[in-house]
Amino acid sequence: MSELQRRLEAALSADQTVAMATQLSGAAIGAKLLCFPNGEHIGRLGPALDDRVIPLLEAMLRDGKNDETRSLSLEVDGEAIRLFLELFVPAPDLILIGGVHIAEALAHFAKRLGFRITLIDPRTTFANDQRFPHVDHLIAAWPQEALDEVSLGPNSYVAVLTHDPKLDEPALNAVMGRGAAYVGAIGSRKTHAERFARMAKHGVSDDALAEVHAPIGLDIGAVTPEEIALAIMAEIVAVRRGKVW
Repeated sequence: MSELQRRLEAALSADQTVAMATQLSGAAIGAKLLCFPNGEHIGRLGPALDDRVIPLLEAMLRDGKNDETRSLSLEVDGEAIRLFLELFVPAPDLILIGGVHIAEALAHFAKRLGFRITLIDPRTTFANDQRFPHVDHLIAAWPQEALDEVSLGPNSYVAVLTHDPKLDEPALNAVMGRGAAYVGAIGSRKTHAERFARMAKHGVSDDALAEVHAPIGLDIGAVTPEEIALAIMAEIVAVRRGKVW
């Protein structure tokens, strides 16, 4: 295994985002250049290409678009050199609050879409391996305690699903303001209005409450748990891919 391949595999294992260029034509066909967010790069395409390709890879790292790829040609000494650029982003994390029927269907959809799934629910009759075989991490604890141990960031998506204020509201308090890409909470508009009023009385700001997608999911007229899970997953994918309605 080459040093470049070893470093690529190590970066992916450590959930690190990296960008790589591969030369598809010319004398150095197959040559690769790997760039890291800290500015380090490994491999080379050749002096005429490296100085032009490194800024492109660095721009991909800054933009951070999920699994972005690009094909392009650059002219070197009168020859068009074809290149393939790709951004490797860690698998997105879906954090489910509540081992309810909707969460079962949502975990199934999310796993098929490549998400790593964490389920949090103190009620082990709801949250167990038999009901949730697709979950990567199952945490039988109260949300406010469990979420202290869960890293959140721009690759994290949170769905709060129990309909129980004792679970949902502490969970929302624990995730708001921590930089998750998406926070959604289940319930009708009336339920959300009452929930947000209670949370505002306890000092939660309007800006923090505005982070929450509520009611959760796209409005597709969903009725069954599976349909509601589909609507939620569709909204998460839309947010992840930068689609705005």
